[in-house]
Amino acid sequence: MAFTVDINLQRLLVTSCSPAVAFSLLSDVPRSAAHFPKVEKLADVGGNAFRWEMEKIGIGGYTLQQTVYACQYRDDASAGRIFWTPIEGVGNAEVEGEWIVSPNENGATVRLNTRGRLTVDFPAFLQFALSPLVQMEFTGMVDRYIENLGKTLSIL
Repeated sequence: MAFTVDINLQRLLVTSCSPAVAFSLLSDVPRSAAHFPKVEKLADVGGNAFRWEMEKIGIGGYTLQQTVYACQYRDDASAGRIFWTPIEGVGNAEVEGEWIVSPNENGATVRLNTRGRLTVDFPAFLQFALSPLVQMEFTGMVDRYIENLGKTLSIL
């Protein structure tokens, strides 16, 4: 019997680039996704919706599974907001969230709020042991994503 792992993250990125430059990068899903680690494939499914296929999660010598999900992306430039909602029935995860881009004294402040729910296809009795590892893996990927975006935004 499978179990689910819930992940809820908030991150902050302060950059010297203008809010317009940050918004331009983040609202371009393929360009932004190129900064996310361990993406095996990002498939455009039309209408600014994308299916994410991640590399398989491996912990130690064991391969757990591949995470697959799809999101619909929308943005509101006047509010500095880019947001995504899950497309039901695609893959084994649901991810939603938003970027909020705002000006600061020296450039832009970017806030990420994201929530994910991953169905792990392992017996429920392993949930106690595997859930923290899955959360750690996802958190590490998001942190690396923010770091990669920060590097790119600092040179734009």
